[in-house]
Amino acid sequence: MGVTAADIAAATSRLAGRIVRTPLVPALALSARLGAEVHLKLETLHRTGSFKERGALNRLLALSEEERARGVVTMSAGNHAQAVAYHAARLGIAATVVMPRFTPNAKVARTAAHGATVVLEGETLGEAAAHALALAAREGRTVIHPYDDDLVIAGQGTTGAEMLADEPALEMLVIPVGGGGLIAGCAVAAHAQNPAVQVIGVEVEGWTAAAQRLRGEPVRTGGATIAEGIAVNDVGERPFAIIREHVAEVLVVSEAAIEAAIMLLAEEAKLVAEGAGAAGVAALLAHPDRFAGRRVGTILCGGNVDVRLLANVLLRGLARDGRMLRLALDIADRPGVLAEVAGRIATAGGNIIEVTHQRLFAAPSVKAAEVDLVVEARDRAHGEAILAALEGAAFHVKRLPSGV
Repeated sequence: MGVTAADIAAATSRLAGRIVRTPLVPALALSARLGAEVHLKLETLHRTGSFKERGALNRLLALSEEERARGVVTMSAGNHAQAVAYHAARLGIAATVVMPRFTPNAKVARTAAHGATVVLEGETLGEAAAHALALAAREGRTVIHPYDDDLVIAGQGTTGAEMLADEPALEMLVIPVGGGGLIAGCAVAAHAQNPAVQVIGVEVEGWTAAAQRLRGEPVRTGGATIAEGIAVNDVGERPFAIIREHVAEVLVVSEAAIEAAIMLLAEEAKLVAEGAGAAGVAALLAHPDRFAGRRVGTILCGGNVDVRLLANVLLRGLARDGRMLRLALDIADRPGVLAEVAGRIATAGGNIIEVTHQRLFAAPSVKAAEVDLVVEARDRAHGEAILAALEGAAFHVKRLPSGV
């Protein structure tokens, strides 16, 4: 029969007072850019930083006393692991989380800190899942699947129910797709309240299982991505049955679009999102004509981003926007030339971030030197003005590609 609106209503009652009732906020900068009315559901505000708490807790609360006593097992390399660990500990249920051996130490540590027993097994999530299923069968534990479970899907669907309750006039929901639990639950909830709402999924390039399956193509996935939270080999069978019936289309976005979305959220909305969490915003940026003039809701489904990765994304965003310039200058190797370069940049209002001065290995002449600079500008036009200020002096300047 699958997940119904009644299942989501039951999940709403079950979860009431046990998790954060996250806000739906207007995204003013994004709305102005797109010519649309955009609202963001801040699932990053949950204790473990993602929507996964909804499905995990709904599944745990449905366990019988006997099942609670035996404990639970799950498989995850990310947010679901922390959600199960945290809520199982709060309910006094023993939880074992099987994670692939490649899982970053920080995620392992956070999951263990919530009280779960962490088992590192397998090179992939699929191998970890196989071990988890075997462990559950051997020890009589209940498996809490990250997405292919009706109670988990119903729990995730409370996100969409809240969105439509807060903004009944929403015309479109844009939702990241990994295993499919979130979009499946939200689609059922949304269409129970308003069958005219368009539900649109978002996947990242290289990990487009839902889009491929909807086209009747064999599923092929792989590749490095910043959106590892939705980098799933295939969509769950239960979610996909709902997706096929309720989802209008699945859009695919690039890595660059996701980086741009993270940058926009941090700089203009003052919100931190991980790659998967920003995928919905990335779709709005990548397909603006699709959403212009519409009332759109999207979900920031997770905020667990590594701070070093976030810093790199923001710096790459500055380079992509023309606010960080890489320059190479051939200068005469005599006193005062470097000071003249710095003076011209300062007069133009630029800020020198980094300097590399080479005499021996890069200069074309023994009486010359090469200076590589990273310079901060206000915007692309200001960057061009800085370049113009350097032209025509006693040195040659060229702009180097940023690599992004």
